[in-house]
Amino acid sequence: MRIGYPNLLWTVDCRLSTFTTPTPPDATYLNWNYLVKYLNNSMMYTPLILTFLLFGAAVYAQTPEQNDVAAAVEKLRKAMVDADKAALDKITAAELSYGHSSGLMEDKATFVESLVSGKFDFVSITLEDQTIQVVGDVALVRHKLRGETKDRDKPPGQANIGVLTVWQKQKKEWKLLARQAFKL
Repeated sequence: MRIGYPNLLWTVDCRLSTFTTPTPPDATYLNWNYLVKYLNNSMMYTPLILTFLLFGAAVYAQTPEQNDVAAAVEKLRKAMVDADKAALDKITAAELSYGHSSGLMEDKATFVESLVSGKFDFVSITLEDQTIQVVGDVALVRHKLRGETKDRDKPPGQANIGVLTVWQKQKKEWKLLARQAFKL
């Protein structure tokens, strides 16, 4: 079935219940009947679209625990860029196992000292595509890390790595327990 005005055509396929509405005609053909029909057809899908938007937002909303972990990840990112010894000590667990994409492994003391001394120096860090999964008092965080480095005894460089971190809730605070990076 086709309904139309000059320069305007609505196509209605009753079998598939699909509607296509082109842009409204120029003002010479505009009348109240057309306007009512156009608005009715355009607004017919509004409840459906709103339902999908609200459902989508609910699916991607983070839990309070995930928000707390995300805040801890951000504190770690900032502490690494600032080479803040006190913040690094506070956010990492005593049992830390820190793996670099090169295969180098560090414990907590070595990790903190490497950043504070400038052996590893992040000028900037950007985290992308982050996912957080909380299981009891453990959280798994995955993301891509992109950054600029200015390591001691090396020319400035770029970091582009994937990272898996394991966080543990200790005395109501999330602490970095393990980290392993890999080259992308």
